[in-house]
Amino acid sequence: MTAPVFILTRPQMGENIGAAARAMLNFGLEEMRVVAPRDGWPNPKAVAMASGAGRLLERAGLFGDLPAALADCTRVYATTARGRDLTKPVLTPEAAMVEARAHINAGGRVAVLFGPERAGLENDDLALASAVISVPVNPAFPSLNLAQCVLLTGYEWARAQGIGVPGALAAMAAPDMATGIEVARLGDHFEEKLTAAGYFFPDDKAPVMKRTLRSMLARLDLTRADVQTLHGILRQMARGWRS
Repeated sequence: MTAPVFILTRPQMGENIGAAARAMLNFGLEEMRVVAPRDGWPNPKAVAMASGAGRLLERAGLFGDLPAALADCTRVYATTARGRDLTKPVLTPEAAMVEARAHINAGGRVAVLFGPERAGLENDDLALASAVISVPVNPAFPSLNLAQCVLLTGYEWARAQGIGVPGALAAMAAPDMATGIEVARLGDHFEEKLTAAGYFFPDDKAPVMKRTLRSMLARLDLTRADVQTLHGILRQMARGWRS
């Protein structure tokens, strides 16, 4: 079975990247992607901290932005400890990894996002996610170290391999899910047509409206057929507006 890819978004300390690699390998997770690391890449401090898990860092993908790192993914989970303005399903690590297993069994590609150590994922990052993973920790002290969060999620992924997923759940999963880049292009198409129609008004609210649109599309778990249908609807509606 293909395991989820763990994506470290704008990580700040090499030591935390190395510790995250060790935590991943503890539970058989070997695909890491690193997005815009603060201190550059490769990072000697990450290598030193990774110890026996150095091969994960050697094979880690380096990306300049998050949409590029998600281009081939069909379901995305974002880890966060804080409430946000966007409407997303919120799951425990256990529930998320059981769901991820079913999605992968159905042919999907799963990613789990982890944010920078100081402030976590931003709203623009969360807008690209299908669902949120939130660890039920002490509300008076919810902060988790990056490697701790990776460890918890990896542990639940390993546990999910021993938990039978009901056949009906796997059967309901779409067999040909849209990838991140396909959903992003659909979002571009929506923005293009809605801009032409004057939807994004007033101007000062346009960024939030666009982010909400992207968030909604990410949350829908669209198939490739869904994406093509929506592209066709947008093209036909645009023709109607011009007539």
